[in-house]
Amino acid sequence: MVKRVFAMMLSSFILLTTVGFQQVGAQSLKEQQATEKIRTKVEKIGVGPNARVAVKLRDNSQVQGYIAESNQDSFTVVERNTSSSKSVSYADTSSVKKAGSGLSTKHWIILGAAAVGAAVTWVVVKPALCDGGAQTRFPC
Repeated sequence: MVKRVFAMMLSSFILLTTVGFQQVGAQSLKEQQATEKIRTKVEKIGVGPNARVAVKLRDNSQVQGYIAESNQDSFTVVERNTSSSKSVSYADTSSVKKAGSGLSTKHWIILGAAAVGAAVTWVVVKPALCDGGAQTRFPC
């Protein structure tokens, strides 16, 4: 009787461990694509003191510095304040942004549109409103 109970418990335990617990699998396709995107972005930025980045990790911590080395699975960031190096896995990275590049493209477009608007106003609108005659409503 004891052997039978022990055999039932053992077989139940084996069945539950194989069915009940999920094995740790590989990354999902979405995570693999995100990891590959971060890897290509790091390769595009480059390596060296001019390759300054701001890295946001999946645990919401940030690392700022420059990329000292880039491997297949990870890259090394040398922090600017402490000059200490930190190896960061591509899988642990949420985003990588190039730091210290000045104004973004969006800001340059806005500034250019404002400059063109001012030039058009000065060249086209002002002469049309201010013709220099006595009958103008707008003093120029």
